[in-house]
This record gives sequence, C-alpha cells and structure tokens, in this order.
Amino acid sequence: MNRPLLIENGTLVDPSQNLNRVGRLLIQQGMFAALDPSDDDLPEQCQRLDATGCLVTPGLVDLGVELREPGYEEDETIHTCSHAALAGGFTTILATASTDPVIDSHGAVEFVRQKATTARGARVHVLGCLSKGRDGEQMAELGLLAEAGAVGFSDAPRAVPNDALLKRTLEYCRMLDRPIFDRPEVPELATGGVMHEGQVSLVLGLKGLPTEAEDLAVARDVRLAEATDGRLHVGPVSTMGAVDMLRRVKDRGIPVTASCCPHNLLLSDAVMRTYESRFKVHPPLRSPRHVETLRQAVRDTTIDAIQSGHMPRSREKMMNDLDQAPFGISALETALAASVTALLQTGIVDWPTLINRMATRPAQIAGLEAGTLQVGRPADAIVIDPRESWTVDPNAFRSNCNSTPFERMELMSRVSHALVSGEIRFARDEVIAAAK
Repeated sequence: MNRPLLIENGTLVDPSQNLNRVGRLLIQQGMFAALDPSDDDLPEQCQRLDATGCLVTPGLVDLGVELREPGYEEDETIHTCSHAALAGGFTTILATASTDPVIDSHGAVEFVRQKATTARGARVHVLGCLSKGRDGEQMAELGLLAEAGAVGFSDAPRAVPNDALLKRTLEYCRMLDRPIFDRPEVPELATGGVMHEGQVSLVLGLKGLPTEAEDLAVARDVRLAEATDGRLHVGPVSTMGAVDMLRRVKDRGIPVTASCCPHNLLLSDAVMRTYESRFKVHPPLRSPRHVETLRQAVRDTTIDAIQSGHMPRSREKMMNDLDQAPFGISALETALAASVTALLQTGIVDWPTLINRMATRPAQIAGLEAGTLQVGRPADAIVIDPRESWTVDPNAFRSNCNSTPFERMELMSRVSHALVSGEIRFARDEVIAAAK
C-alpha cells in the first residue's frame, strides 16, 4: 500500500461538495482520508505534494473512449490509451466496444478489465455492446454483460438505427439499472459524408454530413427515453437542433443526458479548407453558429458532460486523402486544455462548472464512485496548473495516435499529476526528466 500523502497549498475544486478554496487533502490507504487536517493529525512518514498555484480536483471521467484493443492494436492499445488518459487528467474512462472481436460476451469484458489492471493507468470501465456483434439487429446478452462488469451499453461510435431495438433495450436496462449510450445519427442521411454540410463543404466540393442526421436521431432517442423511462445518454452532439431538442425535453423533466467534445467547442468547419485529415472528426466540426450554441449549452446544463472524443487511428491510415481517411483523432491528452481554452478563456464558465462537466457529472451519469474529493471515496485526483500555456506536439503524446486538430496550437492549462487510488501514476516533471 502507498504511503500516506498530503496535497497542500492548492485550490481544492470539487463541485460535489461546493469546494473552491485553498486547502489540504490527506490521502491514506487509497482513499480520501481528511480535508484540512492539522499537522498533529498527520500519520507518520506522510509524503507531501506542494500544489501552490495549482488546482486540486477530482480525476476527470470520460464517457466514451475507443481503446481499439483487441483487434486494432496499430491504432491504440489498452496500455497506451490508459496512460494517455492520465496525461490528460482522466483517471476513469469508459471503453466502447469498437474492437475485434467486439465486447458482446463475458470473456470480452473480462479481457479488457484484466488488461487495464495490468496496465496500471487510468481506471477502465467497459461499455458492452448494445446489439449482438454491433450489427444493430438483435439485443446483446445485456444481463450477462452486466454481471461481467459492464457499466452500460453502447454500439458507439455506431448509431443505433433500429428503433424497436433501442426501445427494447431501454426497457430491459431499467431492470439492470444501467444506462444506454447512443451516438445520435441517421445513417441513411450521413453515409459518405466527410465534413459538416454547409457553405464551406460546398466551396470545397466535399460531401457533407447534414445536421438533420443528428437532429432527427436525437428527437427519436429522447422520445423513446420518455416512453420507456429508461436511462439514456446521447452524445457527443454537435448541432443547434440537437441542443434545442434536449433543452425542450429537459424542461419537461425527462432525465436524458448529453455530452459534446472539446474540438466542437473550439474549432469550426473553416479549418477544413486545409484538406488535412487531422480535422476529420465525428461528429464533424460545425459552423460558428453551432459552436456558439454548444458553448452556451454547456453553461446552462443542457449539455451535461464533455467527453474527449478519443478515436485513435494509426498514422498510416490518417495519411490517406481526406475523403479516404477514417474519422478519428487522439483527444485524451488535449481535452482539458482545449475545454479551458474554449470555455474559461472566453468567460463562458468557471473552474467549478468545467470540473462538474468533465468529472462530477460524467461519474453520476455512468453510476460510478468517482468525480469527487469526498472523504471516504477512492482517491482519484488530479493537480492542474491553470497558468501553463503550451503548444501541442503530437509526437510527444502517450497515445499511439498522433492525429490531432490542435497540432501546433497554443492551449491553456495542463495536468501536472494524476492519482488513482492515492497512487501518483502520472507526474509531468518526471516525464520531462525522462525525455531529457
């Protein structure tokens, strides 16, 4: 067991306890042991971490990450992904079933969990397949997947086009008390699309992804959630129409939750004029009006959470022409800084709100004991230097994937330490020293 650790002189930011002040945090036996303990109350041989000028927050929680292992290890592995997550401040990630074989069996869930334990990076929770083989036709063995440890179900990044299947799974999951995560899109409207359908795509001569493909899917999703009283999370979303629909159903008390990605909060489709595949994300970068709508939706809680949008693809795959390259980027290591740059630097939200959207609320949506600094909870925490400005260098990523829309961009704030169960599993100074 790790020695006791005292994090001191940092600003404790924890929305779950309305904490936003300088304080001390004692960690012992893998748990948060005390807030503001006196020196007399500290255990013997207590280590100290000076967080002067920094923020101490709950570890971030990502609601949908593509691990790619097994089957696509050239894109990413469980080890590289879980350590990339730590570097970005995510101490907990939910793994989607976009693997080969897909995660639709007890053994597949157990494989990911065991590999993640061995990797000793971020905590990895599994989202089992919603449909057998992720083919969207028959319901997967959800009960067995839940017994194996799946915390929810999703075919993401594939949408669920089968209305009857989604309705049945929402009803069934009420018994399991597990959420369903749907990537909202009507495939028939989106097939072959490369970028946001609008003026820029018209000028560039590229097939667009129309906003209607997302809007109609969100409308269907929330209506089925209302009819079944099921636990449904939609996202990531990217359109004004989706935000409008979510806002209206939430006003009626329907407990649907939603998320968006940092790149959709910071960049618009104008960057696609470069024809670079690193800007080819899904959902796509939209026009400035959609970007501003998403920002306001994060502020007013229409959008509950921010997820990274981590869809790693190998360098060789991303070297294809724009229309041939797959959708995908490395996003875990830039998500927090991009969100800070998009939302805090522009005065749209403050730090407690951002940590709520990236840690506290995602943990609640997934039903996890995370996203808090509360005494007695597992000691998953991060230390953030809010003053650090840094230029994104994808060659320094821990992820196998080095495709990022933020390459060479200057972002604000950076994680200096990440702790899982009280163990410091990431320290940026040590990484820099090792690199030298």
